[in-house]
Amino acid sequence: MQNNYIQFKQKRELGEIINATFKFIRENYKTLFNYLVSLVGPSFILLVAALSYYTYSVPSSILQSMDFSSGDFIIAFSVLALTLLIYYSYLYATIYHYIKSYMRHDGETVEAEITTGVKNDFGRLLMLFLVSAIIMFAGFVLFVIPGIYLFVPLSLVGAIMIFKQTNLTDSISYSFTLIKDNWWMTFITLIVTGLLVYIIGLVFQIPLIIYTLVKMMTMVQEGSAADMALDSDWVLIVLQVLASLIQYILYSISVIVIAFIYFHLNEEKNLTGTFEQIDNLGK
Repeated sequence: MQNNYIQFKQKRELGEIINATFKFIRENYKTLFNYLVSLVGPSFILLVAALSYYTYSVPSSILQSMDFSSGDFIIAFSVLALTLLIYYSYLYATIYHYIKSYMRHDGETVEAEITTGVKNDFGRLLMLFLVSAIIMFAGFVLFVIPGIYLFVPLSLVGAIMIFKQTNLTDSISYSFTLIKDNWWMTFITLIVTGLLVYIIGLVFQIPLIIYTLVKMMTMVQEGSAADMALDSDWVLIVLQVLASLIQYILYSISVIVIAFIYFHLNEEKNLTGTFEQIDNLGK
């Protein structure tokens, strides 16, 4: 076992989960990045194309008027939603199979295990995320609060499916079992993580913010005739796409945090890691 090996199967408080996440990233980012490029890269390229199409096809006037019945919006949004599901499925599968191999070999990873695992579980994750998204959407339609409640357990379903190798219905069912009596702790951890990822992402949005401010000042000085230039400004479109893509890349941090949350909750329920450590004492 490596001296810097990080034990996943143990209970952690919020601060410990955040610290363990960044420690894991710091010590594994080179190897993990290579897997992300080779396994997630193709879906990321699709996401780049879909996001570019969405940003170009849906003018700000549609978003401002909330006219979501527009044909351009429906097509662009549907394509983007599908590519996001594909991207997230590959992202979760790659990171979690990397962690599984890391745990199985005490800090080392085996390429064949990871690639085979991603290949086997991609389709299952895609269907799981699609069903989860539909459930969550239905929850938000019902006065928002049910959607917020459902967001917490459903955020764990990917980790449950990969680490427990459960089917779709069992993954969703077990997610509600895990968050029972732990909803608030899980919710707060997810919110804090989301804020951290957003703040880190803001650093990369500085060029977009500066350009947008300069553009708005120019439009004010030139009058309303320049108003239509905003939607056809290729520099602005490129900066918007890049800023969004960086947020999607940084979401990898949240995926790892969710893994630590899952093992924390699973340890509270089942003491799996504790029993394994006891068994290993005699070896």
